[in-house]
Amino acid sequence: MKTVLIPHDIAEEGKDFLRERGYLVKLGRGSDKSSLLLDVPDADAILFRNEAYDAEVLQAAKKLKVMSRHGVGVDKVDLKAAEELGIWVTNGPTSNSNTVAEMALGTIIALGRNLVASNRATHSLDFEFRNRTIGIDLQGKTLALIGLGKIGLLLAQKAHYGLGMKVVAFDFRKDAKSFPSYVRRLESFDDAFREGDFVSIHYPSNGNNDRTITLKQFKLMKKSAYFINLARGELLVEKDLVEALSSSLIAGAALDVYDHEPPHENNPLLALENVLLTPHNASLTTDCMVRMALHAAQGIDEVLSGKEPTWPVNHPGNPRK
Repeated sequence: MKTVLIPHDIAEEGKDFLRERGYLVKLGRGSDKSSLLLDVPDADAILFRNEAYDAEVLQAAKKLKVMSRHGVGVDKVDLKAAEELGIWVTNGPTSNSNTVAEMALGTIIALGRNLVASNRATHSLDFEFRNRTIGIDLQGKTLALIGLGKIGLLLAQKAHYGLGMKVVAFDFRKDAKSFPSYVRRLESFDDAFREGDFVSIHYPSNGNNDRTITLKQFKLMKKSAYFINLARGELLVEKDLVEALSSSLIAGAALDVYDHEPPHENNPLLALENVLLTPHNASLTTDCMVRMALHAAQGIDEVLSGKEPTWPVNHPGNPRK
């Protein structure tokens, strides 16, 4: 019986999928490196979430044939080491796209209408808040997207057709497909910051593009504009965003990801009232958790059954048998 290690628990549907196909599902001791080093030697497959898998952990996994991401991002996996060891890496690129796009749309509405501050004021019976802080209409405002992959495209569609927003986008990929008719293509990264009333980030961290959003970009933004990052904390210089928010270079921001997770208790973002903070939960809905679990389990079953995975991240030249 082949063993599937799950260091961080998932929806029951994913575990049931694996058990029904004859796999032994083993919940791990934890997500930290020391726990992984104890657990991985017996695993034929790993269904992983946000744990880090460096070369040392992968080398300890002597039987490992496939590791499948619960979600999309694989930036915490040493893909080069996995390739050299003959380990397949798969993910679920369609599992959370709509869920994250919905969250992004929600943050746009929350920022534009000051929903968090309005809620806080009303709980304090501060009804005069309604006269001190006025929101904005979203219809006709410009949403600037950086990254027009699955999430970006869905957000563009929802913002344009649902809210009547203008949508512009910049995409780093040279092979990016033609944009929809309702999305105007931007020629440069910085143009997105110049043009957007809301600037939303939707591209992955790949090790080469970290810290590409700095004070320079925030200075390009309109003072009335908002910055949204539900992608990866490493993509920006967090202290530069703090400066932009503290000095009113921009109106506000929404973050679901951070330089360090969870944020340190002395992180200055926690003291700012013009930033909406959520705990990296943009994809954590009941429906999405089931999809991510099932897509990850599917990738494991495909590889261990000798099939080509539907959603491969790599293609090891000499895969383990």
